[in-house]
Amino acid sequence: MPEPVPPHALLDGKVVLVTASAGAGIGLATARRCQEEGATVVISDKHEKRLAETAKELGVLGIPCDVTLEDDVQRLFDAAVKEHGRVDVAVNNAGLGATANLLDMDDETWNAVLNVGLTGTMRCTRAALHHMIPRGTGAIINISSIIAWRAQAGQAAYGAAKAGVSALTRAAALEAAPHNVRVNAVAPSLAMHPFLEKVMDADTLSGLVRLEAFGRSAETWEVANVIVFLASDYSAYMTGEVVSVSSQHP
Repeated sequence: MPEPVPPHALLDGKVVLVTASAGAGIGLATARRCQEEGATVVISDKHEKRLAETAKELGVLGIPCDVTLEDDVQRLFDAAVKEHGRVDVAVNNAGLGATANLLDMDDETWNAVLNVGLTGTMRCTRAALHHMIPRGTGAIINISSIIAWRAQAGQAAYGAAKAGVSALTRAAALEAAPHNVRVNAVAPSLAMHPFLEKVMDADTLSGLVRLEAFGRSAETWEVANVIVFLASDYSAYMTGEVVSVSSQHP
């Protein structure tokens, strides 16, 4: 297993907001990695108890937010700006998984997955742009998935949501570019964490691990490293890109 790379102050002086970052998973890893790289971090999550625990652990501002509610999203960005004066980077990490074949898919499940993963990402992207465009600077990083283009049985809703996130990212990037605001996405293949184990059975996860060239899933901090790169000035000429964080082979 690789060792985490040491920080290089890539985000010194930046204010970074990360949604769905309490508990475990890519969101928490991103918040922690951004903090290690010198950023002032704000986190949000729908689960208030878990959010409070994570905010205390990191020593950062935690703001409850359900990304399916526009008022919550507005409060989140307004509170971050009120506390720290601006939001330089927004990482839109909220998503919802569900495993079901289309024959068994009900509208409620389909709508829930798209409302969190796609429409929620749109709401947060829109709110971030409202704050960043007047300042003429900013970076937005959305979380897509390789399932957006590599089909997986039982993942029609999740794949559709993530494909939508990729398309949303590209369109938003073109709209934001004249204002010096960048919009990119990362598309992880498999980063193992407890939330993932709740929506996929062990046999499916083992099969996905076997597809990875390294013979293991990614560590969540490895995905966070790519997010940090996209948030930093090292990616200043990149926008509208969906960067695969994957070792999958055909």
